[in-house]
Amino acid sequence: MNIFGVGLPEVTVILILALLIFGPKKLPELGKQLGKTLKSLKKASNEFQNEIDQVMNEQDKDESPISIESNQTNEINQEKIDSENSKK
Repeated sequence: MNIFGVGLPEVTVILILALLIFGPKKLPELGKQLGKTLKSLKKASNEFQNEIDQVMNEQDKDESPISIESNQTNEINQEKIDSENSKK
């Protein structure tokens, strides 16, 4: 068992210290609070990631027509230049 680079012996020592510091009555309450905190952090992280993905998708949609128009304009300009060069 290796969680965040901490092995089983280290986890055992941490749990024993927590038990000594907070006592057996307070420890389950702290565990619940820690679980709720981690859950809310994960939810916030997911929401943030979803917003970033949404903005990126909107930018991709917005850029696509511009790049198509830009390519068409470049092609038309190139055709004009080619036709002018062929006339000379």
